[in-house]
Amino acid sequence: MKFLFDAHEPYQLDAIRSVVDLFVGQPDASQHAVERDDQLASLKLTETGIANHRVIDADQWLKNLQAVQKANDLPESTALEGLKLAEGTPLADFPNFTVEMETGTGKTYVYLRTVHELSRTYGFKKFVIVVPSVAIREGVLKSLQITREHFQTFYDFERIEFSVYDSSRVSQLRNFALSNAIQILVINIDAFAKDSQEPVADGQAKPKKKSKGNVINQLRETGMRPIAFIQASHPIVILDEPQNLESDLRKQAITRLNPMCTLRYSATHRDTYNLIYTLDPVKAYELGLVKQISVDSVLEVQDANRAYIELESFKTGARSVSAKLSIWVNQAGGPAKKAVTVKNGDDLYKLSKEREMYREGYIVNALDAGEGFVTFANDTTVRLGQPTGTLNDDILRMQIEATIRRHFEKERKLRAHGVKVLSVFFIDRVANYRSYAEDGTPIKGKFALWFEEIYEIYRAKPEFADLFEFAAMRVHNGYFSADKRVVTPFETKDSKTNTEAESSAFELIMRDKERLLDADEPLRFIFSHSALREGWDNPNVFQICTLAETSSEIKKRQEIGRGLRLCVNAKGERVRDRDLNRLTVVANESYEDFAKQLQSELEEAGLTFKKEMIQNERKKVTIRLKKGYESDGQFLALWERIRARTRYRVKYDTGNLIAQAAKRIKEKMPTIERPKLALTRADIRQSAKGVEGVQTGYRTQTVEARYVMPDFVGQVQARTSLAKSTVAKMLLDSGRVGEAVLNPQAFIEHSAEAINAVKRQLLVDGVEYVKVGDLAYEMRRFEADDLMEAFESNVLKVEKQEKTLFSHIVIDSNSSPERGFAEACETNDDVLFYVKLPRWFVIETPVGPYNPDWAIAYRNDRVLYFVAETKGGGSTAHVQLDALRPIEELKIECGKRHFKNFEEVQFKVVKTLQTLIE
Repeated sequence: MKFLFDAHEPYQLDAIRSVVDLFVGQPDASQHAVERDDQLASLKLTETGIANHRVIDADQWLKNLQAVQKANDLPESTALEGLKLAEGTPLADFPNFTVEMETGTGKTYVYLRTVHELSRTYGFKKFVIVVPSVAIREGVLKSLQITREHFQTFYDFERIEFSVYDSSRVSQLRNFALSNAIQILVINIDAFAKDSQEPVADGQAKPKKKSKGNVINQLRETGMRPIAFIQASHPIVILDEPQNLESDLRKQAITRLNPMCTLRYSATHRDTYNLIYTLDPVKAYELGLVKQISVDSVLEVQDANRAYIELESFKTGARSVSAKLSIWVNQAGGPAKKAVTVKNGDDLYKLSKEREMYREGYIVNALDAGEGFVTFANDTTVRLGQPTGTLNDDILRMQIEATIRRHFEKERKLRAHGVKVLSVFFIDRVANYRSYAEDGTPIKGKFALWFEEIYEIYRAKPEFADLFEFAAMRVHNGYFSADKRVVTPFETKDSKTNTEAESSAFELIMRDKERLLDADEPLRFIFSHSALREGWDNPNVFQICTLAETSSEIKKRQEIGRGLRLCVNAKGERVRDRDLNRLTVVANESYEDFAKQLQSELEEAGLTFKKEMIQNERKKVTIRLKKGYESDGQFLALWERIRARTRYRVKYDTGNLIAQAAKRIKEKMPTIERPKLALTRADIRQSAKGVEGVQTGYRTQTVEARYVMPDFVGQVQARTSLAKSTVAKMLLDSGRVGEAVLNPQAFIEHSAEAINAVKRQLLVDGVEYVKVGDLAYEMRRFEADDLMEAFESNVLKVEKQEKTLFSHIVIDSNSSPERGFAEACETNDDVLFYVKLPRWFVIETPVGPYNPDWAIAYRNDRVLYFVAETKGGGSTAHVQLDALRPIEELKIECGKRHFKNFEEVQFKVVKTLQTLIE
């Protein structure tokens, strides 16, 4: 398998552009040779090598930041916010910029491509990626490896070198400093956070005694600390999952890297310094960028036969302590779990209104709030989070069974699409899955034994015959950070015949993602304790199950994040079908409780929540195709009029393109200004609190400098994909070429943006469609959706089956305009027949396939045939195309032009059925 990447995802390009635009006004390095004292280049020489160099002043940086925030509808910052210690003391004057992207939407791809864009646009070369854990480090390294060819092709094979910091090879940092290629250094925070000395910016000062900190911070025989090579390079520092880097120790460590700035990427930020872009869970869900989520609940149902006791909390006073317990209590309608407050000497038999199971010895004997337990006279001890009298093992075993069952069902469904299914189990005790004998031989825990037994039961079922040829022992394995060595699943000394790479769960799960997604690789079920809970994910995880003998403290967003990414097929292509992309969470709590906790986490983070984001796995309906549909006269009349296929061509006049682009550059491109230098005066004051600087003066000066002019025509060409002669003519005719000498990079960016806007509009105007002989959509493809399952909340039950094909209409959500449209078609007597067009009914366009929503036969003076696109938003009945996203607008315009070839069919974009027939 080879992963394929889409370089044109609009939301990813928006995130990348948000960072690049922070540096508007910064010159391109190609305008200057790299020299020691050059103050007008993005790179300069230092004592140790080549360093990034910021030319724009703080005022310009802040203006750029505010412009980006305004463009993205985000609150505008009043200052360039830097890191602060817990008590509020500022650490350094470099700014931090925050990008918030929902897990599974390509965060790592975005910041790696941002590195390339910053290099191509401004010439920056030195980048450090700081990670908080081994799992995240391995994920970043894998992304660097699998995107290398993609980026090399896209960025004209620009030289790039990446490495992972290794304390035994600190000499690699010298190359990081000396090289003029793009340098990316991946480093774990713990590799440089320990330093017993005061921070030293240039690494030259000799300590009074040898440092006991990290190797990178220790003084070497050369008189330098290895970290000095990073500091002198003035890198742009990328923080991956920065919420785990917020301690004072770690903030100080980041400051010691001497960054130009930090770029912070996460879905769950703790602090959003200078937020510049956000793609939150709701937006990602609505755009179909992540899997939908369903919950399969395994619950104990009213087992009132055991002495159930759950310790919920303590209340301590000056002289007394009490505890809040949950127990079975007799009620008029039968026993129910109720909360009771107990103190020493209380009898649960009385408090339960004489439930028989509490008769023998359930008298409170001791309460220990410090240690978190309550002891009874019969020596029963109940601890916080560990209820007694429950069906714990039964619940855990059923969770494993539910996960295996869903896995088999998904594998059967997705195999035809070339998608391999993975399931992940998170466990609270490693010994429940695997332990080791004294000689190192692995021993199966109860989870492993249960898994193998249940797996073989399902493998033998007739409905799953021939689905898996692999025995149970081969399809599961675990990765645990506590393992002292890597092993095959429960190997013995006599069975160790595989190579180290083949026998390593770490290698396979963390590093060899391609092999893990190969259908011929047996591993499909992964067990982990905590090593995979953050920073690791896999696009083909479809089931996540948390097996906890105590109350789970895992955040729901963290839990589902391991499997939100859209799946890929055997060719490495992203599969975008929403019906196939559904993540099932197997939980030991109700669907309602899971959704409530997820909602609470989102609201705590200041995000919105939509109920339809989480579905109950148990509430599904089967959608049935109407029998005899192929002879239904009304359907056949409608289908015959829309079934023909077309192909498109794009026609536009190059002269017109040049004229319109030149006019837009001339009239709408912002004024190009020269870069500026800033002079800041400050007084240094010493006090008991330390040393601080107080600004006493500030002025700027426009730079009057001669540039080594870049090939700005060629760079605009690269951004517009037009012929170089065409671009040159546009720029000359605009009359503004002279402004390029003021700030070449700003001229390149703004002129390319103007040209692309005109090009996109002409593309819309120039699309033409023609029918392709007898080529048509095949009617029998409807039969593939017979017996399809869907969630109750995503369908509308059909009452008048004679008016449509299926027993239910699949809709986006209860609040979408599709539901109202379908209900209107159902009740309007003049609608003779209507069809929700299937996902395979696509019209090819220059920007990707387009799938219209509806086909309708309507009775007026004569029968009218419509194809409709339903869109919401706004207060007017009709939808304005300019209110839609540019790509969506283009696809819909192409849809209109496709249906112009069908004389009896009208295509409309509407909100309601009424506006369609007006």
